[in-house]
Amino acid sequence: MRVGYGLNIEQTQKLIMTPELRQAITVLQLSALDLSMYIEEQFQENPLLELREEEADKGSELAAKEKPVEGEEQKREYDLDWEEYFQDSSDLGFARQEKQWEQPEYSYENFVSKAPTLSEYLLSQLYLCTCTINDMRIGEYLIGNIDEKGYLRVSLEEVASQLKADADDVDRVLRLIQSFDPAGVGARNLEECLLIQYKLLGIKNDNVKRLIEGHLEDLAKGKLSKIAHELGVTVKEVQLATDILKTLDPKPGRNFSSPNENRYIVPDIVLEKVSGEYVILINDVYIPRIMINSTYRSVLTKDKNYDVDTRRFVESKLNAAAWLIRSIEQRRLTLYKVANCLVEMQRDFLDHGIKYLKPLNLKMVAEKVGLHESTISRATSNKYIQTPQGVFEMKYFFSTGLNNAAGTTTSSECIKKMLQEIVAGEDSRIPLNDQKISEIFKQKGISISRRTVAKYRDELGIPCIGKRKRY
Repeated sequence: MRVGYGLNIEQTQKLIMTPELRQAITVLQLSALDLSMYIEEQFQENPLLELREEEADKGSELAAKEKPVEGEEQKREYDLDWEEYFQDSSDLGFARQEKQWEQPEYSYENFVSKAPTLSEYLLSQLYLCTCTINDMRIGEYLIGNIDEKGYLRVSLEEVASQLKADADDVDRVLRLIQSFDPAGVGARNLEECLLIQYKLLGIKNDNVKRLIEGHLEDLAKGKLSKIAHELGVTVKEVQLATDILKTLDPKPGRNFSSPNENRYIVPDIVLEKVSGEYVILINDVYIPRIMINSTYRSVLTKDKNYDVDTRRFVESKLNAAAWLIRSIEQRRLTLYKVANCLVEMQRDFLDHGIKYLKPLNLKMVAEKVGLHESTISRATSNKYIQTPQGVFEMKYFFSTGLNNAAGTTTSSECIKKMLQEIVAGEDSRIPLNDQKISEIFKQKGISISRRTVAKYRDELGIPCIGKRKRY
């Protein structure tokens, strides 16, 4: 066998992830709000992109329909993808979309002020008090060290040391703040928070105070019999005091807004039921309408004497702009296909509710739509759909299931809904254990183990049998 160097030619196929393909994948998996922010970034990078204004609609259409002057054919210097884009009369739905509805007129009532934070709310109450300048300074410092849950996260000794103030004055101002609304604010631990609420709300049950002072840990574990024995009362009295204790708020500051906390959900797809049929609307109102700047486009006309580098720069930006518009349109078409498939496969859920949700996976939708599973996953990630049953994340429609006696499968969400109904209808004096619930499901034709019942019960936040029992 001879060993040596040689030169061979082989033909192979491989997938190359081009920048355009990466951009299309990125656009597909973005939600409506994220896509609008992504387009704003592209505005900063690509000078050929511009926001389409309503006044320029007709002018843009006329410019798009203009035909070049007839003349001698010239040899193409570049192979430009953007020319195919401008010759496509169907357009991509963004640069030449007609105005389909009137923009609503907003009044002053539509722009409400931001809700106050907990610190702002407490400071407003402090400024209404008749305090000395020193007390006001201590109060502002204390309020500034109260976290979003309403608890003071600094010791009184540290406050007195930092402000060079008397410890008694700090303690007196703290008691003043603890009398503010909401009840329980300014506490240093859970026990103090509940005792403040117990006092301010005027609760007359002494057992509630005794539970707070020494039995919170046993109460969390459901050891009612042990607590009743130590307090010398009946279990029924302990349970009555527990019911009153549950009305108190362990986090009094959580009902106030915090900076960067608000999250708004904008559904990417809206389903409307019209005459018994579902109409799919792709919610792209928040996505800016983009178009190609005609001034830069004129650089590529043959009668202009621009240098080669300028033409190549404009050419690359034109290709990038056209690809971005196509990616946005492809995203809209993919979302419509997936939504249409979900409507067909989950029609019973849309008509009747969660109990009729069918098991579904990405593979089933991919085969129905004719796309890859990864494409379906990207199209449904971080996106919400508004239905007559409410607003759901699109991933919600994809759930596992269990076999039933009829030979079909029942989704896990349906089983959880049935579990909630079984627990809600049980006798609170003799609650059902997980094994009894499993047997009830078997009577309904659903084979489910005791461990699965316990798993679903934990996910729903349903306590165990010992904590559900009423005396």
